[in-house]
Amino acid sequence: MVSAARRISFQILLALEGGRAHSDELLRGKAARALAPVDRKLATALVLGVLRWQIRLDQQIKDLLTRPNAKLDPEVRIALRLGAYQLLYLARIPAHAAIDQSVELTKQSVGKFAAGMVNAVLRRVARGRVSQARDREQTASKLALIQAHPAWMVERWVSFYGLDTARAICQHGQQQPPLVIRLGSPDTEDELVQAGIKLEPASVLRAARRIVAGDLTATEAFQEGRVRVQDEGSQLIGELSACGTEAGRRLEKILDACAAPGGKTLILAERYPGARILAYESSQKRLAELERRLAALGPRVECRLADAAELREGGEFDFALADVPCSGTGTLGRNPEIRHRLRIEDLARHAERQKAILHAALRTVRPSGLVVYSTCSLEPEENEQVVAAALAGSCNVRQVSLARRFELLQRDGVLTGEGESCARNCLTPEGALRLLPGALGTDGFFVALLEKTS
Repeated sequence: MVSAARRISFQILLALEGGRAHSDELLRGKAARALAPVDRKLATALVLGVLRWQIRLDQQIKDLLTRPNAKLDPEVRIALRLGAYQLLYLARIPAHAAIDQSVELTKQSVGKFAAGMVNAVLRRVARGRVSQARDREQTASKLALIQAHPAWMVERWVSFYGLDTARAICQHGQQQPPLVIRLGSPDTEDELVQAGIKLEPASVLRAARRIVAGDLTATEAFQEGRVRVQDEGSQLIGELSACGTEAGRRLEKILDACAAPGGKTLILAERYPGARILAYESSQKRLAELERRLAALGPRVECRLADAAELREGGEFDFALADVPCSGTGTLGRNPEIRHRLRIEDLARHAERQKAILHAALRTVRPSGLVVYSTCSLEPEENEQVVAAALAGSCNVRQVSLARRFELLQRDGVLTGEGESCARNCLTPEGALRLLPGALGTDGFFVALLEKTS
């Protein structure tokens, strides 16, 4: 009999293999929620682990097939990946359990003949415990295989950032990111500790904490929205957007052009309680979720269904945040399936939409108004080149260094010591923030500040 955790993992991976949905959505779905906590934890580990290591697992499995070039049914591929992942990466799971369960999944989904092949291959894996190669990777292609990333992606990172930094990016992508929260107040932290949540300080922001142990979702603070989960890098974008510029400057009308899921909108609302905020979202489903999340803010935040690239407002806003849809290559640890779906030609498509959104955001702000442009991408096509296109396409736009905003955040006690080092170590010569995955324990982000001069 197949365990509930493995059955759900198999079903989720099969859905992802067909390009349907996303792992985080499926792992929060009805079937996964029905699992006992221990089974849900195992299912999450299996799904994300297989996705992270899939490229390497496939190569290792191929090397052990009698016919290496044989085309396998999706169900067989997934059963083999699940079994091999448990054998090679989960030492606490007995080999016989990993093999037997994968064989049974294959038997139930495809038939006895394929099950026999899965049994034979996984027993070879178990006998050989295929070498996990601990030597230093000296080439981009070797690094890509050992760290289970697409070769084209790693080759780009090596050319942009060097081999050592590319290795660090890949290693971050192979780990489960820390669970980071944003505290509403010091009292909230005390409440969480009393509820059995073990916390530790985060790297960049004083209001952020990492969850070390405990079930955050079971606490009243989480259920009532007084604490929220948000990557620390994402929080930093919100803080850089909300910190203002020189003393005395007021923001009365703010645009969040691509607002869902709303974490940055909430930071803007916290920092500017007197401002009116318009939050736009192009997806009806995500808009409904955004409205629920922002409902407590009342009428000062208005959510609208709109495509940010087609905004027609002209000069109405003091400030706009364009946190644009992107490839997500800075979030591969959190969203491991991206590496299997993204193609290099997709970057140009993303960039065209990003240019359109940034152009629209710049049109919406008044003269001397500011726009923060941000992505969770590591790719120049989506970052520096989009900003360069905006500057080249308008004589009344200039890029402003984020250094002053870091000074203001430091003055206001928002940053930790490591956060203060961002301005020294993570700003580009143009003054944009390039936060690489793992450098400060965050996902990867790019942030640029633009001013409309007239």
